[in-house]
Amino acid sequence: MAIIGNIIKGVINLRDVITPEANPVEAQEKVLKKLLKTAKNTAFGKYYSFESILENDHPSKAFAENIPYHDYDKMYQNWWKKLLDGEKDITWPGKPNYFALSSGTTGKTSKRIPVTDAMVEAIQQAGIKQVFALSNFDLPADFFEKEIMMLGSSTDLEKNKDHLEGEISGISASKIPDWFRGYYKPGEKIAKIDDWDERVKHIAENAKNWDIGALSGIPSWLELMLAEVIKYHNVKTIHDIWPNLQVYTSGGVAFGPYEKSFNALLEKPITIIDTYLASEGFIAYQERPETHAMKLIVDNGIYFEFVPFNPDYINQDGSIKDSAPCLTLAEVELDQDYVLIISTVSGAWRYLIGDTIAFTDLERAEIVITGRTKFFLNTVGSQLSVNKMDDAVQYLEEQLDVKIPEYTLAAKRFDDDFYHSWYLGSDLEHVDSEKIADLLDNFLADANKNYKVARSKALKGVKVNVVKSSIFHEWSGANKKKGGQVKMERVMNEEKFKEWEDFVKETQPA
Repeated sequence: MAIIGNIIKGVINLRDVITPEANPVEAQEKVLKKLLKTAKNTAFGKYYSFESILENDHPSKAFAENIPYHDYDKMYQNWWKKLLDGEKDITWPGKPNYFALSSGTTGKTSKRIPVTDAMVEAIQQAGIKQVFALSNFDLPADFFEKEIMMLGSSTDLEKNKDHLEGEISGISASKIPDWFRGYYKPGEKIAKIDDWDERVKHIAENAKNWDIGALSGIPSWLELMLAEVIKYHNVKTIHDIWPNLQVYTSGGVAFGPYEKSFNALLEKPITIIDTYLASEGFIAYQERPETHAMKLIVDNGIYFEFVPFNPDYINQDGSIKDSAPCLTLAEVELDQDYVLIISTVSGAWRYLIGDTIAFTDLERAEIVITGRTKFFLNTVGSQLSVNKMDDAVQYLEEQLDVKIPEYTLAAKRFDDDFYHSWYLGSDLEHVDSEKIADLLDNFLADANKNYKVARSKALKGVKVNVVKSSIFHEWSGANKKKGGQVKMERVMNEEKFKEWEDFVKETQPA
């Protein structure tokens, strides 16, 4: 009998009963006031008169009116750079002990985003909230005695002057509570290995020594790790190695495009739980099994604002125009795309994180990620979001009975006009590119009225190229680094797309 598991599950269920649900709007008002009070004597707080904002009868309105939007470059050049030069009390009291390195899905140069002790604590508290939410998923008691495989970036953080640097997953894993270390795999020694291929090799060698009940990580890299473990042990599925695997907490990107290829590695279905952890903080997690939407963490160090996603409010580079209107949580509507703006205990203020979201439940403050501000394909008025592209790829998988875990595209001018040029990552042996293009084109025209209008005007059609999925992983490895928070660009500009096409020509076997 799983005695410890029953105790843990009982504690989780009891906490769920006795802890009252916070009102999201009221919780956000408290978070904003606490952020302003804590940072009012920083250089940023004095420059933007946080004291006056706090004295206003409507702090959220005064906050929005007095502080401009900040993207990373603006925040870094004007403020965070001073922290790296040794100054303190710039955007948050003191100096951060960590900086998260993030190249995200764009660029080779890593961003340096401060991670304060308050943010580390907020991330830990958010993780605990997600653990308690497991009471909603009807998991057996013995699940709570199994080990958890967390595949992130290396926990061997680099020293830079007076702080440590690494990806947020590595920083978080390096600070896991002592009580959790017995459950955490691959363990501290393997997690510190910087080379991703070497780390996966050690995971494969040790896999049979562990009783893994849950997985956590970005789908593309986790899928590759599972495939390597299966290959190393010469078995059919990962359940031959980890028979008690029951849960996967996905994060970083939408799981939908990976669902079919991921499930092919399993003997039996497992519970998929979505999370939204960015370099800037733990933003949301899936609280209940009836939906794939995620609950915004409204009471834990992040204040949220929402700019309606409208091409008139967005600059060509994906940044927000200063004149763009902004809404609080009390003002948002269902099923509308919003650009997410955050202010945090790491000293990010009215910060454009780069994601777009839509609300599926206002009372619960539940959201889905709909795309990236830079990745809405709008070159010829088609206004395609990443979630619509994901839906289209899943439709192809169903219609063609294939796995397509990776894709990228661009609006590209050919001799006769603009086309949406797609590259699909799949192991298809016999490819009918014209049929695939027609399926994509028809699906998107039905799913998106703007796309349908664009197809009658500036957008000539769709072109499709199918390449090996491994080429996408090699591209990520060549341009950034394998594993961790690295994600594939779903949409590229013409310059980046030319680099991609040249890479494919050099990499793909003749």
